[in-house]
Amino acid sequence: MAKQPVKFRSSKHNMDYVLLTVVLFLVGFGLLMIYSVSSYDAGIDHGDSAFFLKNQAQSTVVAFAALFIMIKFPYKALQRFDVLAIVVSAILIVLVKSPIGITKNGASRWINAGITTFQPAEVAKIGVIVYVASIIQRLESLGKNVIRKPKGLAIVMIPPAILAVLVYELTNNMSSAIIILGIAVAMVFVAVPDYKWFFAMGALVIAAVVAVVSYVSNADTSGSTFRLARVAAWLNPEAYSTDQAFQTLQALYAIGSGGIWGKGLGQSMQKRGFLPEAQNDMIFSIICEELGLFGALAIILLFVVLIWSCMIIANKAVDRFGAMLVVGVMAHYAIQVILNIAVVTNTIPNTGITLPFISYGGTSTLFLLTEIGIVLNVSKSCR
Repeated sequence: MAKQPVKFRSSKHNMDYVLLTVVLFLVGFGLLMIYSVSSYDAGIDHGDSAFFLKNQAQSTVVAFAALFIMIKFPYKALQRFDVLAIVVSAILIVLVKSPIGITKNGASRWINAGITTFQPAEVAKIGVIVYVASIIQRLESLGKNVIRKPKGLAIVMIPPAILAVLVYELTNNMSSAIIILGIAVAMVFVAVPDYKWFFAMGALVIAAVVAVVSYVSNADTSGSTFRLARVAAWLNPEAYSTDQAFQTLQALYAIGSGGIWGKGLGQSMQKRGFLPEAQNDMIFSIICEELGLFGALAIILLFVVLIWSCMIIANKAVDRFGAMLVVGVMAHYAIQVILNIAVVTNTIPNTGITLPFISYGGTSTLFLLTEIGIVLNVSKSCR
């Protein structure tokens, strides 16, 4: 009797539910921590301890709607809007300086869209992912060596570099500029196996950092720009304990007092008027204080699983455009998580950057979940 051929079930339409589960847990944990961290200040400033939680919950509902839309939307159609994504992102960044631009806490980074406000820098991050993924696929279709040539690299890198400069100059947001440029560099790094250019760029960056640190450590920064003052505060936080380094020191106190197991959920002392805006960039320090080293490592592990899941999906994608979209999203998350934790632990100078899904911020949550929707869409057609 002849053996019947083995039938393999197609993985088409099977999303990566591991990734979706991790994201759901991170979002739920983020809402819990936002309430725990912000309830004290919200009760004093707004008369409602759940003020920040309610705002974030509303934004999260909209963000999940965007996620499910992107799961259904054919991701290959995004390639048609590659150049448009860059152009629209640049226009939105310029509009920050128009009458519809909004300034908060001395920073002009928002646009009033009538029903809501948002940061154009978040739009630019998705725009760069779509553009670079599309151009890499188009150039590779002309020949494997096209993208390795200076002209090919210029076509890929110049538009993201322009967006990064616009974000830095018009919104004074260095962290978002670094992320935008970092996403493009990471995607090209994956697409181009010739790594000598990247080692050269890395050496230049390291040399520039060493030069800046050497200059700041041997110079009087009292009359310098606030960025040089931040570097000085990073090198010697105790000397700037009432100024640039105040927030950093309070975050370090929170981390140190948490120990291994933490004080318990809701038991943080630093969130009670000591650490300014704790629900934003410095929320990881309160996680360390309340849940200890164990809780902090658990959250880091979840982000590692998220990034690992993205890498697996990128490897199994059926087309180059889909694979590079996932690589771009993976790079975005990896860069943002690393920078946030590095800032909170004073490993690098303080710069405003949120922890994905956990920090307070409706715009950030909306676009982060939109990116996850794109990744899940790609996973549906994986091999």
